[in-house]
Amino acid sequence: MTTITRTDLQAVIDRFLAVWQRRDAAGLAQFHAIDGHVESPMYGTLVGRPAVEDAYRAFFTSFPDVSFEVEQVVIEPPDIALFGAFTATHVNEFFGLAGTSRRIDFRGSRLFHMNGDLIERERRIYDFTGILVQVGVLRAKPAK
Repeated sequence: MTTITRTDLQAVIDRFLAVWQRRDAAGLAQFHAIDGHVESPMYGTLVGRPAVEDAYRAFFTSFPDVSFEVEQVVIEPPDIALFGAFTATHVNEFFGLAGTSRRIDFRGSRLFHMNGDLIERERRIYDFTGILVQVGVLRAKPAK
């Protein structure tokens, strides 16, 4: 494993977020190790850069206007924790449901374990069931 500093990792996350703002699936996949792993409530366990790129592309296709507001970044080499809020409009097919033009809002975290400047493992944590309710795939009874 390559030694990397907090400053190095901050530079990586800054570049990652700039590419995220462009919604560049191929560019985001390049931040991941060729044989890296991603655990995602939405897409399951992804192995390898092509699978990661496909998941980014699918998400950006379903929600082309997605925005991510960073709330906090915690860096403890070789790990990064990124916390923030997502907002998007469901425009295209998502898990079998045609676009509904419904807005979704959710908070999430992404935990990166780095090997040098590449993401070796990522764990995404967010309320996927809540997203499915917001777009209308699932129905839920409002809390009282």
